[in-house]
Amino acid sequence: MQIVHQLKNDRWRAFVDAHPQGNIFHTPEMFEAYTQAKGHHPELWAAVDDEDEILALFIPVEITLLGGPLRPFTSRAVVFGSTLCLAEQEGKDALELLLKDYNEATKNSVLFTEMRNLTDLIDVRPVLDSQGFVFEEHLNFLISLDVPETELWKCIRSNARRNIQKAQKMGVKITEADDLTSMPEAYAVMKDVYHRIQVPLPDQSLFESVFRILHPKGMLRILLARVGEKIVGVLNLLLYKDVVFYWYTGTLREFSAYRTNDLLVWHALEFGHRNHFRIFDFGGGGKPDEEYGVREFKAKFGGTLVNYGRHMKIHSPLRLKLSREGYQLMRRFL
Repeated sequence: MQIVHQLKNDRWRAFVDAHPQGNIFHTPEMFEAYTQAKGHHPELWAAVDDEDEILALFIPVEITLLGGPLRPFTSRAVVFGSTLCLAEQEGKDALELLLKDYNEATKNSVLFTEMRNLTDLIDVRPVLDSQGFVFEEHLNFLISLDVPETELWKCIRSNARRNIQKAQKMGVKITEADDLTSMPEAYAVMKDVYHRIQVPLPDQSLFESVFRILHPKGMLRILLARVGEKIVGVLNLLLYKDVVFYWYTGTLREFSAYRTNDLLVWHALEFGHRNHFRIFDFGGGGKPDEEYGVREFKAKFGGTLVNYGRHMKIHSPLRLKLSREGYQLMRRFL
């Protein structure tokens, strides 16, 4: 058993395709997209046996808000989609070795590593605990798409159904981005939203690289809500196996009366159902003990509430404390 940082794409892809918990964030395509995005630095960590068969996979993406001397205080690692390993004991042993090596190599480079679980990792939680990855509750909604479309509609709360119908009556049109010509305008919509809520938005280069790499393979759809010719809302959907994943989204505040957010979600559900996807993953619903308006919005669409949580490893408690204090000041200027 050894730890490697390179894999042949065909073997890598086959491992993720075959693993029941494999998701789009584990794929070589998503890794390459992050490689081409400003402020993002993905790393490949894999444990393999003496025949180069993959036993465990871990793909942290280092995200840096500010470079130079502030880099150690503004860099974190996010493992989108969490980790994968074989279900047998050999896979768990491989994951433990991998995380041990990762912790040693990473202790001075990022503040913390956050694993965002898209499935229940209860079977490997003892391994994660042993390597200092602490479980934190985090909610999400999953919507079954393999039901009649009438059933999808009935599961949506009445106020959301009214919003969808209102948007349609007001002439909101949903189109798909077929090339990058609409990207600057679509990105400006998301940037306006994230600036308003004071949360950093990834650089436009991430969305451009994701489009170039994933869209030709049918792994991405970008829905655009238009009033006339103006783009007033955006929803990025990641597609892999039988899952539609609700990614970055936003609607211009001055067009909130058009209820484009509700219409975009309904269009995404229709798309998933009609193209034989099984699950619509709403991409997170916050912590259960904290009020979160986004969770209330997502709850309207009738999904199943799950708590797969996240796992957090803090590599530098002191730097993290200083960073959090500085971030609260920086948010005023985002």
